[in-house]
Amino acid sequence: MAPRRRTGRNTGAAATLAVLLAAQAGLSGVRAEGVAASPATGATVASVPDPGSSDQVTSAPATPAPAITIIPDNPASPPAGVQQPTATAPEAAPVQPAALPGATVPGTPAPAPADAPAAPVESAAPALPPPAPGDPVAEVVAVRLADPNFSLIRRLSTKQREAMQAFYALGAFKSVWLTETGWSDAAKAVIARLQAAGEDGLDPLAYPIPLLDPPHAKPADLAEADLKLSAAAVLYARDARGGRLEPSRLSRFITPKLDLPGADAVLTRLTPAGSNAGSLLQAYNPGQPGYLALKAKLASLRAQQPNRAVPMVRLPKGPALKTGMRDPRVPLIRARFGLGGASDATAYDEGVATAVASFQRERGMKASGILDPATVAALAGAAPGKQEADILANMERWRWLPADLGRTHVFVNIPEYKVRVIRDGRVLDESRVIVGKPDSPTPIFSGEMTYAVVNPSWTVPPSILKSQFLPGLARDPNYAARLGYQVVKRGNGIAIRQPPGERNALGFIKFMFPNDHAVYLHDTPNRSLFSRFERALSHGCVRVDDPFRFAQVVLGPRWPTERLKALIGKGERTVMLPEKLPVHLAYFTLEADSTGTLRSLPDLYGINARVKVALGLSTEALPAEAGQKPKAKPPAAAPHTHRDVAQGAPRPAPRRPVATATVPDEPAVVQPAPDYFGETGAIRRGWW
Repeated sequence: MAPRRRTGRNTGAAATLAVLLAAQAGLSGVRAEGVAASPATGATVASVPDPGSSDQVTSAPATPAPAITIIPDNPASPPAGVQQPTATAPEAAPVQPAALPGATVPGTPAPAPADAPAAPVESAAPALPPPAPGDPVAEVVAVRLADPNFSLIRRLSTKQREAMQAFYALGAFKSVWLTETGWSDAAKAVIARLQAAGEDGLDPLAYPIPLLDPPHAKPADLAEADLKLSAAAVLYARDARGGRLEPSRLSRFITPKLDLPGADAVLTRLTPAGSNAGSLLQAYNPGQPGYLALKAKLASLRAQQPNRAVPMVRLPKGPALKTGMRDPRVPLIRARFGLGGASDATAYDEGVATAVASFQRERGMKASGILDPATVAALAGAAPGKQEADILANMERWRWLPADLGRTHVFVNIPEYKVRVIRDGRVLDESRVIVGKPDSPTPIFSGEMTYAVVNPSWTVPPSILKSQFLPGLARDPNYAARLGYQVVKRGNGIAIRQPPGERNALGFIKFMFPNDHAVYLHDTPNRSLFSRFERALSHGCVRVDDPFRFAQVVLGPRWPTERLKALIGKGERTVMLPEKLPVHLAYFTLEADSTGTLRSLPDLYGINARVKVALGLSTEALPAEAGQKPKAKPPAAAPHTHRDVAQGAPRPAPRRPVATATVPDEPAVVQPAPDYFGETGAIRRGWW
């Protein structure tokens, strides 16, 4: 078999044909900082020597890189021979096609003969146990849980309702919050925490407390109160872990894996805890210092403006209310202003009127204390002040992070342009970073760093290939080679590869944490950009200011800076981390220190504004999602004049498209490689 030809500096007609075929196929513009090229076959793999060894890095002979085709962005993986650091999910079983009558589906066993014994039929799921005999409350609990029309809490999903049913079934459907005299100690502690939900930025009205009057309560009343308190506790726990919003609906670049507790797990934890149940429920909220500092600032702010600490409420239509009137909307107003119970909850008394008047005064309205249509409208749109709303939105984003960030972890706060390595709450290393531009944002998620690559190559992603290279290659097959790139083809597709070197867009080292976004941390040849205050300049990846110092921290003492730098120029080398290292790409626009001082950071991608709108903290229009490029407006037609082109005269030839880079006349001259992750500039290495 003839050896496969590989295009390089002289691609000739074959490369031009491949270019035209690829252009005709209509390459999809895939965002990302690039398809992370897996270490080439035969690339040298640096290994950590055992103690007492000669401490030398062994290498296998390098072989030419294989041909690469244009593929969607995918995370890189370690080379052959290196243990895969992360486990992959098992493949789903293939879906078999539906069989026609009398037909046999390929890959399925043949039907049994007519006289063959019938296969055993899988038994149905065991039925739920009956309620406790002689317990009328348990009987009602069982009936209510089996009734899909019985209303608990609107946001409680069917799956969680079924989990509640399974939990109650284990106890023969007996009540879990009630005693002979009323609420149990655990129930009282949970109720107190639900009423104080606002301390953690949650909405107390979202977790209604069921009314209970034991001396006059019927079994149905007791059963429903027990179930509704369970539902409220479950919903609080899930909201505390980030269940209020679905982050990926805010942006496709926000993909955290929320750890939402199941209803059965929550109730199993709380119901036997007695007076500690409230603390256990509160513990579902984040416990990181950054969250706790924002929580303390929220309490301080609300203490100064007590009436702004309550959520807005939308009241049903009804007549204007004055002191002495009764109306079914009054309990909602009492809850809105945190007023205590009254002998008649529907009475619009002096306390309610005073609270309404205070609210009207704050909004610049006439403080009449009358609930008129204007006041009802103001209550519905009375969002918190901007600072409070910003605090609440940032507290919500803490819920997107894992409850345990890891004893040692990497933390990138995108709006701050900083990366930190943290161990046991102490910062081991801090570096400036460059993050994604608003039209190619750095995604928000958590992953695990598993290995680093020294002397990485870079495969140009399809989006840049289509917009930057294909036009140049269509004019000149040597276009990529002149810029120091290699054209690799396979079949009808081509790929552009930048070999390792000091001009490589990824610099001398990259740090891999495989993910669906194909982003990673890496070096860069363009050091001058780190001196800028605003550093949202990349295509999504995170560029590290001092990558070898960062590498020494994450790789451990066996890989000091001098040893890593000694590998420069010796081919692509993969170095495994001693253990998986959690990486968190986060997005916080507010930071509070131990003194309560807030520091504001830019909302680079408009995510903070989108969270505020989603939580009902802002009535402003929903900002555009980051990464959505505005549609280009068609150019306006030039005004027609008789002097444009004389009738019958030859029209001028259309202008040729402007080249994306200047191609020199002399083929021997190699131009500096454009920095497709920022801007073209000279190579400056402050750390080198």
